[in-house]
Amino acid sequence: MDKRIIIYHGSEKVVKHPVFGGGKKNNDFGPGFYCTANEELAKEWAVSSLRDGFSNKYTLDTEYLNILNLNSSDYTILNWIAVLVEHRLFAIKTPVARRAKRYLIDHFGVNVNAFDLITGYRADDSYFDYAESFLNNGISIEQLARAMRLGKLGEQIVVKSKFAFSNLKYEGSEAAEKDQYHVLRKNRDNEANRLYLEMFEEESDDLYIQDLMRGGIKNDDPRIPRNIPE
Repeated sequence: MDKRIIIYHGSEKVVKHPVFGGGKKNNDFGPGFYCTANEELAKEWAVSSLRDGFSNKYTLDTEYLNILNLNSSDYTILNWIAVLVEHRLFAIKTPVARRAKRYLIDHFGVNVNAFDLITGYRADDSYFDYAESFLNNGISIEQLARAMRLGKLGEQIVVKSKFAFSNLKYEGSEAAEKDQYHVLRKNRDNEANRLYLEMFEEESDDLYIQDLMRGGIKNDDPRIPRNIPE
């Protein structure tokens, strides 16, 4: 059975030879090659308000790869955010947030370096704001889980290991024009924020991060909603 997949990397330049060990260490899941299965989304990620970009296309043979899907029912939204707070730089505004970061890593963290390939939400500007609100006790777990689906901001596929990099094959690139794709990206982000503000006004009796810490709640607690694959 053919287990090759097509993935796209949005960038300001053509990337024919992705380099293992490159990239920023403070990306969502640490160093890696960040891609998506959606070519249009890659084009949105490729552009800024000032520059055009490229959607770089690759085939990836996944047959022998150890794959982590943080959006599967094996994990919860807290596993994703624990990975995120371990690698990204957050604004720690309160003592609660400082304790929360450590609690999430200790009780919900996942060793992403044990995997060749990772699938999970991408912490775009909006997603990052939602995660930060949760860390600062501003929204509940249920609200966070709902927020991550707002505006369909996208799922990313991250090539992590040297072995996975060796299975990548460059297939070509397509230009992404800023005048088209930056507008699409901004509209997607604005729609997510609009829906989020509507949700934020709702009353919530669900668990907040402070409830998790006070109750010593861990990953196997049935009160934590499991991911529901789409």
